[in-house]
Parts: sequence; C-alpha cells; structure tokens
Amino acid sequence: MSATLKAALVAATLFVCTLLSSPAAQTPPIAGGAVNSVAIERVDLDAVYRIKDEGLERSQVMDTLWYLTEVYGPRLTNSPNIRAAAAWATKRLGEWGLTQPRQEVWGRFGRGWANEKFTANIVTPQPFPLIAFARAWTPGTAGTVTADAMLAVVERPEDFGKWQGQLKGKVVLAARTTTVTPLFTATGRRLTDQELLDLQSQPVNAGRGRGGAPANPPNPNFPRQRMEFFAREGVVAVLEPGSGRNDHGAIIVQGPSQSRDPKEPPTAAQIVVASEHYNRIARLLERKMPVTIELNVQNRFVDDTLDAANIIAEIPGTDRADEVVMLGAHFDSWHSGTGATDNGAGSAAMMEAMRILKATGLRMRRTVRLALWTGEEQGLLGSRAYVKQQFGDRDTMQLKPGHAKLSGYFNMDNGTGAIRGVYLQGNEAVRPTFAAWIEPFRNLGMTTLTIRSTGSTDHVPFDEVGLPGFQFIQDPVEYGTHSHHTNMDLYDRIQAQDMMKNAVIIASFVYHAANRDTLLPRKALPRPRQPQTPAAP
Repeated sequence: MSATLKAALVAATLFVCTLLSSPAAQTPPIAGGAVNSVAIERVDLDAVYRIKDEGLERSQVMDTLWYLTEVYGPRLTNSPNIRAAAAWATKRLGEWGLTQPRQEVWGRFGRGWANEKFTANIVTPQPFPLIAFARAWTPGTAGTVTADAMLAVVERPEDFGKWQGQLKGKVVLAARTTTVTPLFTATGRRLTDQELLDLQSQPVNAGRGRGGAPANPPNPNFPRQRMEFFAREGVVAVLEPGSGRNDHGAIIVQGPSQSRDPKEPPTAAQIVVASEHYNRIARLLERKMPVTIELNVQNRFVDDTLDAANIIAEIPGTDRADEVVMLGAHFDSWHSGTGATDNGAGSAAMMEAMRILKATGLRMRRTVRLALWTGEEQGLLGSRAYVKQQFGDRDTMQLKPGHAKLSGYFNMDNGTGAIRGVYLQGNEAVRPTFAAWIEPFRNLGMTTLTIRSTGSTDHVPFDEVGLPGFQFIQDPVEYGTHSHHTNMDLYDRIQAQDMMKNAVIIASFVYHAANRDTLLPRKALPRPRQPQTPAAP
C-alpha cells in the first residue's frame, strides 16, 4: 500500500463508528449497575493494517510452537520439561522487548513427575508390542519385568475380598472389554455457517424441575481406594483401556487416582492401553488362555520444589498504565503427546500477539499483561490462584483494588482451529463493542458473537468474580476427536494459517481494549458462595 493511499485510508476511516444504544462503551459501576448512553465504538484501521502486516507477513508463531513442543516436549505441571520450557519462554519474551518477563509462584502444587522410558510387549501366546502409556504421577516398574496377566475387575469395595491374596506379581486388567466405535465421520472439521448461526441463539432452560438424587451416588474416593488395594496386593501394574471415543491409535492419557503429595502412600503403576490391544488381552484371558506381558516403565518423581508458577510479561501503558488488559493461555499439558493443540497452540498464539504488538510499536494507553498458566489440567489452578491473589475471592466476593483496574481478559484454549467469534459469557453490554472490532476480520472468517458461555478453561476464574473474561469460538478441527489429551497431540496436527490469523485477531482485540476511553463493560457482580463471617467485636 502506498503512503498516499494509506494516509487517505487513515484520514477517511481511522475510526469505524458504530452507533450504540446500550452501555457497550461505558463501564458500569463495579456493582454491575447499568449505564444508559449513546456512544461510538472506535476501530483504528491503521493499527489493524499494521497488526495484519506484521502477523501475516513476518509471523514467528510456528517457530515458537516448535520450540515449545518438539524441543521441550510435553509440559506436565511442575515437571522438568515445563520448567525448561518456562525458562525458554521467559527468555524469548525478554528478547522481544517485553517488560519484566518472569515466573510468579502461585502456590503449592505437589511433586513433579517424568516418564523416562516405556516399553510394553506381549510375550505369549503371540508376541506383539502394545500401544500404551503410563498415567502421570504413577510409579514405574523395577526395571524390566515379565509377569502373567490377570483379569480382575473391581467395581466396588465389596470386590476387594474376592481378589485378596491372588494378585501379587501380576499385571492386572482392571476393567471389562470396551466397545470400539467405527469412524463413520471425519475426525477433523470446520464450523459450518449453520452451526455459527445456531450459536448466536440464546439457549433457554425450561426449568421443568430438578431430578432426584441418584439412588446410589458414586463414591468419589473409590478409584483411589482401588489403586491402593492393588498396591497393597503387590501387583506389577494395572492396565486399563483407552477411551473408545478417541482410540484408533489416539489414546487419552491423563493423571491417575494418585496424590501429588510425596507423603501419601504409593499406588500401583497405571498404564492406559489402546482399546483394541486391551480387548485382545482381555478376551484371551476370558477364554482361559494365559498371557504374559513384559514391561519396563521408568518414571521419576521430582520433589525439589512443590510450588508451581505462572509466566507473566507486560507491555507498559501510557496515560492509563495503572489499568490492565490481559491475555493468556495455559502453558501446561498432558504427557503422552507434546501438548501442541492443548495448549501449545494457545500459548504460542498469545506470545505471538504480544510480539506483534511490540514489533509494530503501537501506542497503548493501558498496560497489556500476558499470563501463561500452569495447573490448568488439574483444575484451573494457576489462573484461579492468580485471580484470588490479584482481583478477588469468588467464595466471599471480597475484592482487591486490582479488580477495579482490569478491563478484560482474553483466552485461547480450543486447539489449532481458526477463530470464528467470541463467547460473550452472558455479557450483552459488550456485544456492540466486539461487533465493531470483528468487522476488519470478517475476511479472515471471524463473524460470530454468541451470548452463550463456555467453560473449563482459564477465562472462567475471571468471569466468576465479575470481570470480563472471554474465550474465542474456534473451528474444532480435530479437537475432542483425535488430538485432545491424546498421544497424537503433536506439532503435525497444527494448522499454520489458522495460528497466524488467530494471533492477529487477538492482538487487535487487545490493542483496542487497551485504547478505549473506558474499561470494557461488566455484568453484575455474582453473589458470594459463602456468607462472610462478621468481624469479632
């Protein structure tokens, strides 16, 4: 674009004006009261041009992702891998010129863990290698062990007595055979126009009454009790089938019923096996045919520090530097793949958004703060701790001064897929603002705003204390069907063009939030979950 044409474009359309008849461009009181006003939402098209130019022509997002996944591998919270990856990411953010890149300890997580070697083979009746992986935080074997397999299904505490004294030195299959469903539909897909249209409708709960409590509610402690029983009985390892939903070579492998506290009693080694392989072993045993298995599982616990940290870095603001716009993604992953789609993709995109904003030299009034969270896979631990430390306690709704200074938080955690819109989390007041901001990105496929909420990721702790926290709508691609939490969560599943577009969109949203005259509008504050204890007289 020539300088003359560019200047004309900026002069003519520096701001796209969207007439609002709602509180979109005003900040409600902290208590959530509405502000009725007519406002103009400003979109800086010159900044959008510069962001697109940097992010689409000189992207580094795939290089960042390559380091996170293929150099440093899976990033289980508090593992040696995640510590090495965090050190590299912090250094890279500093090289890009971000301010105060650092690791902030958020609290006690528990011991680290690493799998250093894994082999599993059937020896008899016919030799073949197993597709299998150890669950995190489980012990390994004492070197190479060859043992007989035994089918010992324990479904309730009453079953313990049935198997007591029979399992020592055995490799136990702890579940029945599982159904493996055929792949009648492709595992990868884009959102259709109809699906995006359907997302825009607000679901209504008919409120037909509450169902009764289950007659026999599950015992939440039973999985752990069962594994402690197997450990007491002296089993070599416990095998379980992978999920039929995600098998066909892709096995969901997460954590066990195992405490991360080094003081807790150990449990048996737990190994997840591809369903087809598990079923083959189980059917042989059901036909009374002996099966011998050779295992060498070398797992290592790391107890030098039980604390975990988030990665934080900033671009300082100008006249409103005490106010903050945040963006983030979770840095941790599970361990059987390399955590590419979940959530190296989000981490790399957010790092790239910060690089773009810094490289363009765009002026931002508010401070922009990046957070890469840990402990997300164990229950949003890092982001929950940060929100509680910086902004407020969800249980009591006692707020910190920082609560009044945060404009909003943007999150990415649904894999590699292209951003198609934003979940508004019930915040109608922000719709006109975001509607203006997505206009320059319709040509990248971003078209949709939905009033619906989405959960299970790190924007939730912000939303829970009444702060604007948002997750982007993304094409699912293979998320939830092939790569999510599986051994196939690898660099090759990532779509480079989607990643580049996502970083650009995120950078633009953050830029505009940082330069608004007011903070992003908020919903009413939620009520405390717990009554506040009155102060002693």
